[in-house]
Amino acid sequence: MDSTWAVVTGASSGLGVAFAHRLASEGANIVLAARSEDRLEQVAADLRSRHGVRTRVSPVDLSSPDGRAGFVEEVSRTPVSHLINNAGFGTLGDFAEIDPARVTQELELDVVALTELSRAVAPGMVSRGRGAIVNVASTAAFQPIPGMAVYAAAKAYVLRFSCALWDELHATGVRAIALCPGPTQTSFFANAGNSEVMGRRRTPEQVVDTAWIGLKRHRPYTVDGLGNWGLALTAGLAPVRLQTLISRGIVSR
Repeated sequence: MDSTWAVVTGASSGLGVAFAHRLASEGANIVLAARSEDRLEQVAADLRSRHGVRTRVSPVDLSSPDGRAGFVEEVSRTPVSHLINNAGFGTLGDFAEIDPARVTQELELDVVALTELSRAVAPGMVSRGRGAIVNVASTAAFQPIPGMAVYAAAKAYVLRFSCALWDELHATGVRAIALCPGPTQTSFFANAGNSEVMGRRRTPEQVVDTAWIGLKRHRPYTVDGLGNWGLALTAGLAPVRLQTLISRGIVSR
């Protein structure tokens, strides 16, 4: 039996569960990480029942430096075939009115934890000459978004970091990609503060399909959904004032 493991963060619901099932359907053993141990155990049991793979459950708060330190160390000692950096959250609201502690947690999870975990697995992947790092960014990465300022900036980091990593790893056999979904059928917007915003959404399975196509084609980043591709490509052509005006209008709907 293969001794390597695929690591999925944010694995208790939504995209994380969809990624875990895709990987397990291809025979990967799965490490599931999220805060809710009960939900992780349910997902793990389903993976074992449906796909016959081995699972490991890691209940961890990745937004806490102390909380994630042990998990990062564990991952660095594990032969990892795939790292899916899916854990993250956003906050709706004007920056000056958001709880400072939540801002810090958002950056710790969306930026710092993702970077630390990528660094933990990259050397082992390079030494084995294979592996994949999938960093879940967002279409928010392509423009500033008033009302979600921290989230859009964090995802811009994820996009640029992943593209640079793609180039650095290009000749090693290891793949890195930034996945940029638009609105998706997950609990993201409910957790951000408004479950009604951006009502038209893609399914998690569609987003995972897009990630797999991007990996197969060795792309540095990929955008889920044809309409989202169009928006991403045109966003950078508009003046910043127009970008912010349009993006605030979309978030406010």
